[in-house]
Formats: sequence, C-alpha cells, structure tokens
Amino acid sequence: MLLLRCTSDNEDFSALVRLLDADLAIRDGEDHAFYHQFNKTAGMDTCLVGYLEGQPVACGAFKPWSEDAAEVKRMYVLPDMRGRGFAGLVLRELERWAAEKDYRRCVLETGKQQPEAIALYEKSGYTRIPNYGQYAGIENSVCFEKKIQIQDTL
Repeated sequence: MLLLRCTSDNEDFSALVRLLDADLAIRDGEDHAFYHQFNKTAGMDTCLVGYLEGQPVACGAFKPWSEDAAEVKRMYVLPDMRGRGFAGLVLRELERWAAEKDYRRCVLETGKQQPEAIALYEKSGYTRIPNYGQYAGIENSVCFEKKIQIQDTL
C-alpha cells in the first residue's frame, strides 16, 4: 500500500470521507448529527490516503487536540478491502507523522457501533480512557489514548 500525506482538499480523501459519513449515518442512527458536527475536515493539513494498485482504499487524519496530543480522525477502509491490515498501516503512519510534529500521544473517539474500530485500536496499543471533551457523558462513545515517540513508530 502506498500512503500519501495530503490535505483535506485531496479529492480521494474527500471521496473516502463521504463513504465514511454514509456508513456512520447508518451505524449512528439518530445520534449521527451530534457526531457529525465534530468530524468536519475543511482545512485539515494532516490527512492520509492509502492506495492499492493506484486506487484509494483507506484514509485517516489527525488534528491538534492539546499541546502534546493529536486527535486521530476519519479512519476508514473500503468494506471490500477490510481485513488486510490497511487500517493498521494508516494508523501507524498517522502516529509517526504526529510524533514528527512533536506530539507525545494520540487520542481518539469511536462509537460502540464500530466493534472493528475498537478491536483495531486495542490491537494497536491504545488504552481506553474516560470520554474526553465533547464526548464526556456520551454513552455511545469510547475514547482511547496511546503514548507515541518517533522511535516507537518506525
């Protein structure tokens, strides 16, 4: 898989995010509008697109959360490409890039309706933390954190 660092203006990133949003609208049901407001990508400059044989099949991004933490956002793999390790590759590259930008940890939120995402984050060394920020007190949300260092992500 070829991983391309890009901005949210990348057409392939935008197309994958639209597919992600359609999937989340189904999974989140009536809660989708609440979550969607926190998932805007306009102006993001730390996005990734994963290509397989020239076709975009996966994406992810991160944005600043605090002085030492990057928040992982918009992780998605096309349904027929899942189970091949692509999400893990995207996540590790996001961690590497965040470490290059001097972040020391990554945080993220996912929904209880996304068991495959929860499994990925747990397998990738993330630990559950109390729901943070806008997700505090939200029953459907699960938040994670992982400490990162450049040498850990190579």
